[in-house]
Amino acid sequence: MKRALLPVLLLLVPGLAPAAEKTSGQQVKFGIDVAQQGMWREAQFRFERAVELDPQNSSALNNLAVALEQMGEFEEARKYYERALDLKPDDLYIQQNYDLFREADDKRNRKKRRRRR
Repeated sequence: MKRALLPVLLLLVPGLAPAAEKTSGQQVKFGIDVAQQGMWREAQFRFERAVELDPQNSSALNNLAVALEQMGEFEEARKYYERALDLKPDDLYIQQNYDLFREADDKRNRKKRRRRR
């Protein structure tokens, strides 16, 4: 019976699974891979981990904002878009994502205001 448990225990050892990736860049890459599969919670986790490893990683911040936006967490998304832009104000990719976010967010807010009337 102990032999049957060994493979399960090995899966929990750090360094044997993709979750053990070490660098911020690796976390971003893995996050993008899972986001492309629609696994937004896992992507969020990876981008958050990337930001923990490197708080100056504007790509991680931008991608975290995209993931949060996809999950409907708009206020948090705005915060991370703005942090990414603070770090790289001339990055056209981040600016474009933020502009699209703001446009969609403005539209959502207008709809909410109309419903209240």
